[in-house]
Amino acid sequence: MPRVTVTVRDSGGHTATATADYSVQSPVLGGYYLSGGADPTADMAGGNFRSLTQYRSFADGYVFPGYRRPWLITLGRLGVQMNMVLELKHYGAPDAGPQTFTVDGVTYTVPAPAMTIQQRPGTVWPKAYGYGQVLAGQCDGLFARALAQYRTLGFGVNIQLASELDTDHEFGTTEAGKAYTWAESDARAVQAVTYIVNWFKSKELPQGSTFSVGVGGFDRACYRRTHPEALMTRLDFLQWNVYATSATHTALARFRRTKDWAVADLGPVALSRPVLIAEWGVRAAEVPDQAGWIATVPAAIVALNAERGPRIARTNYFNSGWGTLSPKAIGLAALRAAYLRRPYV
Repeated sequence: MPRVTVTVRDSGGHTATATADYSVQSPVLGGYYLSGGADPTADMAGGNFRSLTQYRSFADGYVFPGYRRPWLITLGRLGVQMNMVLELKHYGAPDAGPQTFTVDGVTYTVPAPAMTIQQRPGTVWPKAYGYGQVLAGQCDGLFARALAQYRTLGFGVNIQLASELDTDHEFGTTEAGKAYTWAESDARAVQAVTYIVNWFKSKELPQGSTFSVGVGGFDRACYRRTHPEALMTRLDFLQWNVYATSATHTALARFRRTKDWAVADLGPVALSRPVLIAEWGVRAAEVPDQAGWIATVPAAIVALNAERGPRIARTNYFNSGWGTLSPKAIGLAALRAAYLRRPYV
């Protein structure tokens, strides 16, 4: 570690010397997501936006590059760091039936998704490819198709597997007619994520490829279960999402909640990983002064990064759902201003 030595001398000729170790840290990357995966170029233009979150389903035949959205390639080539959330959740395909396709001369048949997730009572439960299907190799064709497209992208991205496992599992899951509890679903997901990461890492990947697993970070026991050391040796980032949904929520408290759990509960490998906040936002219904809340975020990140534990490296604002900026112009101006302050510069 670099060290600085300072010697001072008073008028009487007496001297004192002190040394201190120091490290130089890169700025935190301020990032963005625009509702519906829409083109964020206009919102980001001229601002210090250096990171971007996107969402895709492995079921979709167009995962990379840009999935018919060329602006993703343009932003990536300009150096914007991509966090690509790739999900087993089924969407973007014409139907939820089996798929047969050819990748690099090999024909794959992938069965219909066999799992339901997000089983909140009174709602329609989304379909997803099951963790058992992944472990049986039945989804390898989906991964091969994504990888073949990824290799043509021209730059490396972080692949975040799942959007929020805790949201997916909160009310249990069901695969092939068998129900699993939240804790059982977490354990099965860890096995499946390990399989997927190992599958990708056994292949030739674009330079700069990294991996993480997605969680909302709202349940301590779930966060611990989904971050065992064996899995964290395969991942490059810790991740959680951050939302202010009450007038009592401060930026420091909201960003630190899951970090405190991580420091208390996770092992040394996990704690050596930087943090990628794939989503953060302020719900206007409870916090009408979104701009004022956003303005407090830079100082909160500076304070957290000065404390023990993993360093927050990217924060991507989620301009959708709970984080929708309203009015957009005022919120976006506040976000731009925030990203021009430490630790973003």
